Amino acid sequence: MADLKAKFNQAAEDIKKLGERPDNDTLLKLYALYKQGSDGDVSGPKPGFFDFVGTAKYEAWGKLKGMKADDAMQKYVDLVKKLGS
Repeated sequence: MADLKAKFNQAAEDIKKLGERPDNDTLLKLYALYKQGSDGDVSGPKPGFFDFVGTAKYEAWGKLKGMKADDAMQKYVDLVKKLGS
């Protein structure tokens, strides 16, 4: 678990150093996996109707409801590695 957490934290740093910005769908996936891995299932009120970005993030995270934190962390690490190669 500690090893996965270290890889997860390293991936969160590595994503900031990518040569080019990922597309919006990939960014949403990264956001959702990160939140699921670090915070668990979606929580808090859904953003307002006119907060399009906030709503998209909330819904992307909500789609991962029930995914174990370890699984989300591993998928995040794998996606960051794929983007970095």
